[in-house]
Amino acid sequence: MLAGNTLIFGFVIALILLFVLIIRFKWDAFISLLVVALGLGFLSAIPVKEVPGIMASGFGSTLAGVGILIGLGIIFGQFLASSGAISKIATSMLKVFGVKKSPYAIALTSITVSIPVFFDAAFIILHKLIQNISIKTKISLATFVAILSIGLITAHSLIIPTPGPLVVADQTGSDIGIFLFYGLLVSIPGVLVGGVIYGKYIGRRITDDGRLDGSDMLEADSSLPGRKEISTALSFGMLALPIVLILSNTFINLIFRDNPQHSIPLFFSVIGDKNVALLISVIVAMFVLRPYIEEETKSVFAKAFDQSGAVILITGAGGAFGKVVQETGIGDLIISMMQGLNMPALLLAFLFAQILRASLGSATVALVTTSAIMGPLALELGVSPVVLGLAICAGGVGLSLPNDSGFWVVSKFGRLSMTETLKVWSIGGFLSGVTVLLFIYVLSLFQGVLPGL
Repeated sequence: MLAGNTLIFGFVIALILLFVLIIRFKWDAFISLLVVALGLGFLSAIPVKEVPGIMASGFGSTLAGVGILIGLGIIFGQFLASSGAISKIATSMLKVFGVKKSPYAIALTSITVSIPVFFDAAFIILHKLIQNISIKTKISLATFVAILSIGLITAHSLIIPTPGPLVVADQTGSDIGIFLFYGLLVSIPGVLVGGVIYGKYIGRRITDDGRLDGSDMLEADSSLPGRKEISTALSFGMLALPIVLILSNTFINLIFRDNPQHSIPLFFSVIGDKNVALLISVIVAMFVLRPYIEEETKSVFAKAFDQSGAVILITGAGGAFGKVVQETGIGDLIISMMQGLNMPALLLAFLFAQILRASLGSATVALVTTSAIMGPLALELGVSPVVLGLAICAGGVGLSLPNDSGFWVVSKFGRLSMTETLKVWSIGGFLSGVTVLLFIYVLSLFQGVLPGL
């Protein structure tokens, strides 16, 4: 039975075994994740008979959060691609920004979209866009996957109103508006370094050979015979539809924050739910985009269903593995170990959240747990509550490992192997988080000088 330091050692061995099964022995990721989760559970202090149930619980809770979203997102993306809308958007963006600046266009898009829209939803909605821009610019898809994913997760971890930074701001007693402003400010260099600069670097080392096939090229062509060409305005409008619906919920809640039971916020809480917003978007796409699609509607659905099955299974298995890791008590063990360390408060806050992020597989859980412990200690530690909170949020950005369901969303929708995902997503996120921390240190030098610090 693994306990104490041996439990952490066992977790590391479990990750190594997972890599070996998938990379060396070519096992499917779905089977590999379940086998490793089962093995780690049996070797831990969890009662043996409870391990299968914990795995099933983790699988189910993960798909409860993203299962419908993945299915609807793939269907919606397929309609946009088949109608030529994605191609039209890509062409329009390139006309405005140019080929050389297209990475910055995606970086700006990722930060903007991730403020009102959850990471997984935004990545699924936009993954077809970066595929088409990659085809048109001849820039590696890995570059655009890095920029999009790192931009989304950085904003998701730092900028209110996403749950993680919102809880951190509350636990540290920070002013929401001040926290939002500085969170946005420090997230920009993080995205530029971990997303754009590193994305360009890693993209030159991961080729697109066989990654984007003939069907992608076909979908990128908006001038197929027998199909009416879609307008730029309608293309952007359809892509924005689910984002606007989700954003409407956030906006209306701010207006009616003192009267949440009013019929208007209740209505928008339904249509602004990410699953309902995408369902509405799919239904609208079925009718509005019909004139621009040459093939039958059932063929569009068939293509989407072919893609969604494997993604849903692997994402659920990642959740199962993550749940087993959480139940082993690794998080509590790490907390007790780190509380005895004597290091600068901001670095401790960052490392605390970063290690929990890697071990538990959830940025939100890492931020909530770390802020619950360190948040009330801001004044005692002699640092600004806003600065301490931002350091905690920076720790939630990187080191996503295969026990994180988001790892597999990036892997499958970004068309990356597991090792490529580690290079693009895990390392890119880590660089973004460290960059954000450095800028937070700069902010801390101006405590009492800058407004709100």
